[in-house]
Amino acid sequence: MTDRAKPITLLDDPLAPYRIAPAWQVGDLVFLSGQASIGADGGIVGVGDFDAQLAQTFANIETVLAAAGSDLSKVVKVTIYLTDMANFPKIVEARRRWFTAPYPADTTLEVRSLALPELMVEIDVIAVT
Repeated sequence: MTDRAKPITLLDDPLAPYRIAPAWQVGDLVFLSGQASIGADGGIVGVGDFDAQLAQTFANIETVLAAAGSDLSKVVKVTIYLTDMANFPKIVEARRRWFTAPYPADTTLEVRSLALPELMVEIDVIAVT
């Protein structure tokens, strides 16, 4: 690795058992791993409840961004993975809740499943510091 690329670490990292870095900072950019509804204890938050999972996912995103010296206002790209596109209207509302104009670039897609079968949403972002 170079001086310009460094891993972002968390004290209580729920992704550690999976051998995944929460994020990497490269220059002024921060690349987050996909964040999902996994609590600090490693358990899934909100099994069967999309709204609860989405809220926990954004809380996790905020935690990782803060560790990198960034925040939601500095997000430039979002990729959202849904196990059911019927939840897309809730994603549109989430954009209004967690982001402000100008809104980040976005890709939303439906996937058959995520890494853990109970997960309904996963989001990765790119932000600036």
